[in-house]
Order: sequence, then C-alpha cells, then structure tokens
Amino acid sequence: MPSGTSVALLRPRPVRPSRAAALIARVVAVLLLLGVVVVGVLAGASPASAHGFSSVVYAKVTSPEPTVVHAELGLEYDLMLVSVATSEHDDPLHTQGQAAWDDGDFPGMVSAAEAHTDAIGKYVSDRFTVTGAGGQRCTAVLGKTVTVDLQDEVPYAHVTADFTCPEPSETQTGHVVRSTLFPDSETFVRDTKTIVTYDVDAKQGSATLDAAQPSFSTEQSAGQRFWEFFRLGAEHLLTGIDHILFLVALVAGSRRLREVVYTASAFTIAHSITFILAALGVVSPPAIVVEPLIALSIAAVAGWYLWRLWRRRSRADELVVGTHGHFSLDRAGWTRLAVVFAFGLIHGLGFAGALGIHEAFSWQLLVSLLIFNVGIEAVQLAIIVIVFPPLSLLRRKAHRVSLWVTGAVTAGVFVMGMIWFVERLAAG
Repeated sequence: MPSGTSVALLRPRPVRPSRAAALIARVVAVLLLLGVVVVGVLAGASPASAHGFSSVVYAKVTSPEPTVVHAELGLEYDLMLVSVATSEHDDPLHTQGQAAWDDGDFPGMVSAAEAHTDAIGKYVSDRFTVTGAGGQRCTAVLGKTVTVDLQDEVPYAHVTADFTCPEPSETQTGHVVRSTLFPDSETFVRDTKTIVTYDVDAKQGSATLDAAQPSFSTEQSAGQRFWEFFRLGAEHLLTGIDHILFLVALVAGSRRLREVVYTASAFTIAHSITFILAALGVVSPPAIVVEPLIALSIAAVAGWYLWRLWRRRSRADELVVGTHGHFSLDRAGWTRLAVVFAFGLIHGLGFAGALGIHEAFSWQLLVSLLIFNVGIEAVQLAIIVIVFPPLSLLRRKAHRVSLWVTGAVTAGVFVMGMIWFVERLAAG
C-alpha cells in the first residue's frame, strides 16, 4: 500500500455534529435571540430609571395615646398634585402647585398645598386608613401644615394625619394600616409602594404595602414581616430591567460555570455590603450619582466582552471555551472579577434606595434587610439557571453560532446601558 494512502487512511476524520445536535443548536440560538428581543422591548419601553413609572410613599406611624394613631406621610409632590386635582376636581391646586414645582419654588409649593388641604385631606383619608380594635375604622383628621423638601433628589410633600380609634379591649388589640395611595388605576403610575415604619401597640418595625398586599396588622408575626421583605427584594430585581441586563451581560461573558459562580458571588458580596450600609444610613450617596453609574456599569460589562471579542477575532473561540483548569482564571478573568465587584458596590446602593427605609437600627431591621437581599439573590439565581444552561449547550454544539448570539446579546445590552446613562445624566 502506498505510504500516502496509509497516511490518508490513518488520518482521523473531522468530527461533525449530528443532525440532531445541529437542530438543537439552532433551536437554542433562536430561543436565546427571542429572549434578547423580549428583554430589548421591555428595556426600550422603560423610562430612564429602568424601573418603570413607580412611586414610593413614606409613612411613619406612631401611637401617642391608646386611642390615637399619628401618621406622617411623605408623598411625591408632582404626583400628589395631579392625583388630588383629578380625583377631587381641584384644578387650581394643580395649576398653582405645578407652576411652583416647575420653578423649584419650595415656598410656592408649600403655599399651594396649604391652600388646598381640604382636597388633599379628602384624597389621603380615603386611601390611607387605620382600623382599630374590632375592625372599626378610625376617624382621620389631616393637619393643616404642609412641608416640602427633597428626598432622594425628588420633591416630597409631608403631611400629617391623626386617627381617633375605638378603645382597645383585652381580647381585641392591634391596628391595621392600609394604603392604596396613587393606584395604577389612576394611570399616573404603574406601581406605588408605601414604606411604613411604625411604633404602635408596643410593637416596632417596618412594612411594605403595595397593590398585591395593601395592608398589614401591627400584630403580624416576624415570619409575615420577613416574607414581605423577601417578596419585595424579588420583585425589585424582577422589575429592574437594568439589573437584569447587567446579569445577562455577566452570564454572556462567562465561558464556564466556574466563571458564572465567581462573578455572581463577587456581585452578591459587593452589593450586599453597600446595600446594608446604605439601608442603615451609614452611607447615603445621592441618587443623581448612583443611577447614572448603574447604567454605565451595564454598558461597561457588555463593552468589556465586545472589546475582547473584537481584539481576539481569529481566536474568538477562546471566549467560548475556556482554556484553563476548573477553578483557575486568567489575568483578564481576575480583572473582570474586580470590575464586577466594584460595580456590585454601586448596584447595592441602588437596591437600598429602592427600599427606602428610614428606621433606627435594630436586629429585627437587620434581619429584614438580609431577607430582602435573599429575595434579590433568589431571582438572580433563577436568571442564571434560565440563561446559562442553554447558552452552555449552544457553545458546545455550535461555537460560531454562540459567538454571534453572545455578541448580539452584549451589543444590545451595551446600547441600552449607554442610552440609560445619557438619559439619567440629562435627567439629573
């Protein structure tokens, strides 16, 4: 047999993917691209804040006497104007207050609100209620004094209300606080959360009220309170398209499971540190700085992968299939890990700003904050479980296709991050 023939016979044939594997790769690629389109549509529909048109009401509830409940409410000033004017048919309130709001005239905003306390009181008392012993609704009287200041860089009107409640009995104690302020049915906002800190019935704590859970009892158990914070943390990440895109960019730029674990752990540790510190009031950077930096972090993580993809070009497969051991990272991997940790510190400040608790330190509060963080981590883990396995399968079955998919994903994330960055800078 000629030697050339022997060599030809001995040369291994290139391994080609089976038709089934190719079909699986195509299906996975289509599903991933569809996911990118859906996220892109959601992101494009969101405003610069990337959290949707939402509002936060702050309520501090105390009980100076057994039959009296005192509430101090913080309401977004411009939202209060349009909601009260529409519901109570008080157009002069909106005309006067909006002109002062547009000019940044705080004394003018106060004057407009105090001239229409009857309309404001009617609106608030219909939607923020306290029920006393035996389920009887307490009678509300709104204070005549209004103050306006900046809270998280947003003008807030602060009003007070005193609720006269039935005399408690030995068998019927506790109060139920209910808030349906600024509901989505008004069409001005999609979601309103009322953050309540209370010191009533010898009980202290915090509660979060929204459309899904508009009321709470001062007799609620610790388990109920912790569940509220877990739900709030999960909902915050689910409704925060910017945080979701940041995670998607992290997963798309990770070659193996170890890299996902490392980057997710770095992000988790970092945002947990600043989240706890900011929620407890140890650090309090302004939202006008934090929000643009969050957007910039999204673009930076996506841009990092795109830059490496362009730089390597002919060796781009190395960005799909790792070349190191199971637990090792190359120099670029460790650098990326440090960058993710730094950006995680910034995202933690954003999480704390969304929670908006202003309560003196207590161990119960600390546990509640940790539970909120666990809610965030649960959704973060779910996103990784949903995104990484199909992407990993695609990388094994069709390297080049996976490069195009991850390139498209990160390019879309990069564009959205830059758009949000510019919008948030302009809004500030």
